[in-house]
Amino acid sequence: MQADTTPPGEEGPDIEVRDAISAPDAEGRPRRTTRRFPLFTRDTARPEGGGRAAPRDAPAPARQWPILTVLGAVAVGLLLTALDVFRYGTMLVGAALVAGAVLRWLVRDVGMLAVRSRFTDIVTYGVLGAVIVLLSMMAQPDPWLEIPFLKDTLHFTVDS
Repeated sequence: MQADTTPPGEEGPDIEVRDAISAPDAEGRPRRTTRRFPLFTRDTARPEGGGRAAPRDAPAPARQWPILTVLGAVAVGLLLTALDVFRYGTMLVGAALVAGAVLRWLVRDVGMLAVRSRFTDIVTYGVLGAVIVLLSMMAQPDPWLEIPFLKDTLHFTVDS
């Protein structure tokens, strides 16, 4: 079924429409479109900077050194936290995320450290890292950082 809307005397493009949901692709051939996800995606772009951080002939750890650096620092921070050095361990975890944000900003190809767009990765790693560092500095007992308005907020919300 094809509705002919060309004026009399002129010939329009010869496009065959197979059913109600087919549409021409870039070359003008009719193509069936569906709302179902394809089994194999062919047009999904890799994140900007998602290439290898070292040449192809380098061993796998050398190609992914940025993510391994961040994960190694996080692992050491979690080990310190497990060994009852809570404040230093959590500060190291936060500092590792901030370092991940800096690596994502400065290094062109960061391999698997690139998850989303460069801007989104930098903001996500940076904000999460900064929040973890600030919370570890505010941890009780004997906090290194005291924010006065937070104490007042707690005073108004918890009544004893």
